[in-house]
Amino acid sequence: MGVFQISVWEPQFVNFNTSFGKFGVFTCADMLQFREPAISLVEKFKVDTMLFPTAWMNTLPLLSAVQYFSAWAMGMRINVLAANIQKPSLDMTGSGIFVPNGPKAYYFNMETEKGKLLLAEIDAHPCLSPTYPPAFNWSLYASGLEHFSPESPTFSSSFYFDNFTFTELSQAAGKYTVCQKSLCCYLSYKMAEKRGDEVYALGVFDGLHVVEGEYYLQICTLLKCKSMDVKSCGQRVDTALTRFDSFSLSGTFNTSHVFPEVLLTGTQLAPGEFEVLPDGRLRSERGLSKPVLTVALFGRWYEKDSPHPTSPLP
Repeated sequence: MGVFQISVWEPQFVNFNTSFGKFGVFTCADMLQFREPAISLVEKFKVDTMLFPTAWMNTLPLLSAVQYFSAWAMGMRINVLAANIQKPSLDMTGSGIFVPNGPKAYYFNMETEKGKLLLAEIDAHPCLSPTYPPAFNWSLYASGLEHFSPESPTFSSSFYFDNFTFTELSQAAGKYTVCQKSLCCYLSYKMAEKRGDEVYALGVFDGLHVVEGEYYLQICTLLKCKSMDVKSCGQRVDTALTRFDSFSLSGTFNTSHVFPEVLLTGTQLAPGEFEVLPDGRLRSERGLSKPVLTVALFGRWYEKDSPHPTSPLP
C-alpha cells in the first residue's frame, strides 16, 4: 500500500519596505488566475509598487501583456514594474512601468529578441499623489441605466473557450446593451466612420473559465472581429482601421476587482486618451489617436472561483 501526503498550496506574501516605498513581488499567472498573493499584497499589506517578473504569452484580444499589466495597475491603483521574457517566437514580449493613471513607459516588439531598458519617474507612494484616482464603484453608473434597444440580434461566439454573448455594432454611432446572467454591459459610441470592411461587436461573459485553470470572469468588451463573419468575433486581431470619436463602456459588475483596457492597432496602448470614472465608466470623449482593437472592463470575481484542490504526493 502506498503512502500519500496531502499537500496544500500556501501563498507567500513577499513584501519589503524601502526609503522609496513598499514593494511586493508575485509572478506570472498570479496576476490573472489567483486572488492570493496579489490582491492581499495590495489590500492587506498596502504595497505601493509591485515587482512582476513573468513569462507572459500574448493572447489577444484581451490578454496581451502590456494591455493587461497596465489594466491591472489602473484597476488596483498601484505601480506595477513588469518584466516579461523577450521571446517573440513564443509570443512572449511586452514589459513596462505602469502607474494608476496608465503606462509611464512600455516596450512591445515582435520583431527582435533584443530587450530594452525602460526608465521613468513615478510616485514612490502613489496613494499620496494629488493625481491618485478615487476608488471605483464598478456597477454604480450601469445599475441606473435602462436597457438600450438592440439594433442587431445577439449571437454567441467562443473565445478563450468561453461562450460570450455579442451584438454587432451595425451603425456608425449608437447605444447598445448586451447581458449574460447577472452582468449587463452598456455601450454608447461614435465612430469616425462606419467602414464596410470591418465589424465591431459588444460582448459580455459572466462565468467560470475552465481551461488552463479555473477562475470566474465578468467581462464587458468592445472589440474588432477578425473578419466580416460575426462568428469571428473574439479571434485574434492585430490591426484595425476604424477610429472612434468617443465611447463609454460600463457594466453591472458583482465584483470590485475590474481592470480597464484600451488597446489600439498594432498592440499599442493609449495613455492619456481615456479615463475611468469613480462610477465605473470607461470612456473617451476626445477620440483616440489610432484605430481600436479592444476596449474592455475585465472583471475577476474571486469569491466565485473554484476551490484550489489538494494534491496527493508519493
